[in-house]
Amino acid sequence: MIQFDKFELDNGLKVIVHQDTSTPMAVVNVLYNVGAKDEDPQKTGFAHLFEHLMFGGSINIPIYDEPLQRAGGENNAYTTNDLTNYYCQIPAENIETAFWLESDRMLSLAFSEKSLEVQRKVVCEEFKEHYINKPYGDAWHKMRTLAYTNHPYRWMTIGASLEHVEQAKMQDVKDFFFKFYRPNNAILVVTGNVTTEQVKQLAEKWFGPIPSGAPYERNLPKEPVQHKSRFQDVRADVPLDMLMMTWHMGGRLDENYHATDLMTDVIGGGATSRLYEQLIKVKQIFSSIDCYHFGTIDPGLVVIEGKLVKGITMSVAEKAVLDEIELIKNTMMPTHEVQKVINKTESLICFEDMSIMNRAHSLAYYELLGDAGLMNQELVKYQKVTPELIQQTAQQIFQDTNRNTLYYYSKS
Repeated sequence: MIQFDKFELDNGLKVIVHQDTSTPMAVVNVLYNVGAKDEDPQKTGFAHLFEHLMFGGSINIPIYDEPLQRAGGENNAYTTNDLTNYYCQIPAENIETAFWLESDRMLSLAFSEKSLEVQRKVVCEEFKEHYINKPYGDAWHKMRTLAYTNHPYRWMTIGASLEHVEQAKMQDVKDFFFKFYRPNNAILVVTGNVTTEQVKQLAEKWFGPIPSGAPYERNLPKEPVQHKSRFQDVRADVPLDMLMMTWHMGGRLDENYHATDLMTDVIGGGATSRLYEQLIKVKQIFSSIDCYHFGTIDPGLVVIEGKLVKGITMSVAEKAVLDEIELIKNTMMPTHEVQKVINKTESLICFEDMSIMNRAHSLAYYELLGDAGLMNQELVKYQKVTPELIQQTAQQIFQDTNRNTLYYYSKS
């Protein structure tokens, strides 16, 4: 059970404090309720570009990293389709440095043309390296546009196209910042060797004067129910053929989310999973194969993807996967198989909770979902999953009309 206190500043900033006196360190985590799904369809990649820009200097601090490193701290950030998260770990005695730095860049960036140009080039090179020049790099761009017709999950966090980032203008940057990077659209979590009273004083001092922005009313287009399977062929200079399939699933707060999570682990979550055992070890159809999902807040995708052994045809590989899926749908899993993945998940959760950094991330994320206290309910929800519920979930998700298939062929 993770204990925490919660309060809110007058400007709308939500603050969560988790005290742990067993460590000399503290973590300051600022989550902004903005991700790639909030972007203009004609200006994608901005949420990720902003993650880079936030390290390019704020209104009073030209270089973010220098004062943090002098105080013994380290920092990083990440962007997803749903959120953007910034965090730093620092000796607890120097925690005010982190409050100063994070509050200054929430107040306003420096909005330097030089910084924009530098970070724009960095992101463009990242796009080219991972999504254009890398083998199979465009697979997820193609699958997202195949699987989603309306919802903004149809583009990657990096952006739908390189041109969107290349054409980013300073006014676009300012508009994005002052719309989303406001205290009333953020969650501040502080964990480690701190007290709630200490955090209250520092939050009021450094974040309290920052003006709130207009409330962001999220009104994203909903993805319609898919009624017909979709297919796409791709041919590229890659070493092996790849088969990728996706099925629509519920969102993070869906009642069957935990059953879906465990189901994907049984199907393709490692070397003891069904797909690995049957299609790699026994039948030797795939050289690698996985089943997973993204855990997105809005309804997401269950994924099965694998690279074929040379000489195996795509039709043979596809049939083998679908046969395993039919087995999941039509035959109830043994209780011990379900218990195995519950135990594995329980171990992962307990291991992650050992770190004050992970506790900070989790508290911020669950608060974004609606209540940080949800973090303490996860284990119970997993333990309540039964073989019957997994079978029902499989029958609901793995419908042929709900399937999207990408046949990624090697030219060689």
